[in-house]
Amino acid sequence: MKLNERSLAFYATCDSPADNTGFLYKRGERHTAYHRRWFVLKGNMLFYFEERESREPVGVIVLEGCTVELCDSAEEFTFAIRFSGAKSRTYVLAAESQAAMESWVKSLSRASFDYLRLVVRELEKQLEEMRWGPAGGCGGCRQLPGSWKPKPSGPERSPERLPALPAILPKENGCAVWNNVPGVDRSPDTSGCGGHDGEGNPRPPPLPPRRRASSSEAGSAGVAAAESPSIFCRLHERYGQEVARLRQDWLDRRRGPQ
Repeated sequence: MKLNERSLAFYATCDSPADNTGFLYKRGERHTAYHRRWFVLKGNMLFYFEERESREPVGVIVLEGCTVELCDSAEEFTFAIRFSGAKSRTYVLAAESQAAMESWVKSLSRASFDYLRLVVRELEKQLEEMRWGPAGGCGGCRQLPGSWKPKPSGPERSPERLPALPAILPKENGCAVWNNVPGVDRSPDTSGCGGHDGEGNPRPPPLPPRRRASSSEAGSAGVAAAESPSIFCRLHERYGQEVARLRQDWLDRRRGPQ
């Protein structure tokens, strides 16, 4: 793995929050003596410095493909970071107290992306169980998304009792036709009365028969349409005079005899 030293040094000393910091004793690779180093854990990278005020780290440990475990050593509160592989190095560290050792072991064990993937999968599983419930009850079946419907609070009605109406009612002579449901042939009720059908639903009123106007009727309709304004004016004037006379009589009766 190729790492940019400047980028690592900047990342180790920048103001980004660290997951854990503190002094640890690190055992040397060639010499078994322990050296006190300042450790900074950021993400899956464990930096260590000679002193707390150092500007650049002495080294970095990438915490991927490793395990953190306690180990037996002459020093107290020791633990090891072991990598898989024949030639991989094992880092032996020692804390200053039991609490510090437990804190470091916990934070280092949770630093790898493998652990984060496991956490994400577990959270996704819990979220799925919260949405659909645990597998079981009905043989492990789950409803499809969007198929859940709230139960009605009132008495439940069977689907057969609901009248099937089309989304857009067809129209005849400018009025909606109730019994012209696509795919259903209903004979008009010629009895002249309402009532209910066999299922108890209210029966719609019968429709009047359609008439096709002949050419003579069409011509007379055009003439009537042309004469309709003058007829309307005469009717308005006639009834207006009658209303005015009735209103005057009413006012005279209210005033009484003078």
